[in-house]
Amino acid sequence: MQAMKRYNRIMLGKGGMYAEACFKENYIGADFDIEQDLSGKLPDDWRSFNKAFIPVCQQVCPSKSKVAAGLSCGMLWTISKGLKIGDVVLCPNGNGEYYVGTISGNYFYDPNKPLSHCRSVEWMQKTISRKEMSLELQRSTGSIGTCCDITKYAAEIEQLINSQVTIISCNDEEVEDPSVFALEKHLEDFLIKNWKQTPLGKKYDIYEDNGELVGQQYPSDTGPIDILALSKDKKTILVIELKKGRTTDVVIGQIQRYMGYVKEELAESNQTVKGIIIGLEADVRLKRALAVTNNIEFYRYKIDFKLQEGV
Repeated sequence: MQAMKRYNRIMLGKGGMYAEACFKENYIGADFDIEQDLSGKLPDDWRSFNKAFIPVCQQVCPSKSKVAAGLSCGMLWTISKGLKIGDVVLCPNGNGEYYVGTISGNYFYDPNKPLSHCRSVEWMQKTISRKEMSLELQRSTGSIGTCCDITKYAAEIEQLINSQVTIISCNDEEVEDPSVFALEKHLEDFLIKNWKQTPLGKKYDIYEDNGELVGQQYPSDTGPIDILALSKDKKTILVIELKKGRTTDVVIGQIQRYMGYVKEELAESNQTVKGIIIGLEADVRLKRALAVTNNIEFYRYKIDFKLQEGV
């Protein structure tokens, strides 16, 4: 059975600073300060790779937390092993456009390149303008981090590659009213930008690594965590799940999976894990589930829209 082709947004250096060089030399790559050839050291399971190389990453950069080191190793594995030959990559070039290419070779190491952990790529001559993308795809491709899985937008990406008209729509099954979604879809970005002014910001800090946020859309083995934060006393790791539409008890299982991952893979022995669900409103089933859950809370958000006369 042929594996499904996947699509990934890859940031080639900070702000895409190496995108042009990678385009000219037909490759993508990563660095993350691990200066050794990984040939023969890339298991099929990224969790095994993380267990082996998180200590290496922290030894090279002692200031890195286990969370930051885990993110670095996971993204390094994705580029080196996780992406398969035939997968499609979109790489921002810093000018509002994305180079588009297909992975054409397996991992190789070149210490003379600025991004030494490499994969060969066959680039297309066509670029994709960010302005042509739907708002949902813009938001996903603009997420923080080196790698971002955008396979769910495969149909739209293929339309853009083939210069067909893209219909902007909402594919989120939890959203019942797309007009409401248009207002609520920026909840995550708004919360990130205004974090310090929220009640949560007084007790927790969103994870950062060298001044760059890594706690937004943090990857786990069951899906990306919307926001990952750490209490100011370093004793509690907070998992936040944002819900744009009607919030039901299904989210309890989802956030518990994320919390289980954090507890087993990221938390130190002296740290506890807590969860917070943020939604427009909670239905009866969610309230009942929360009543017997002692480490998950629900926060309600409000949208305030006003018109003022005059200039």
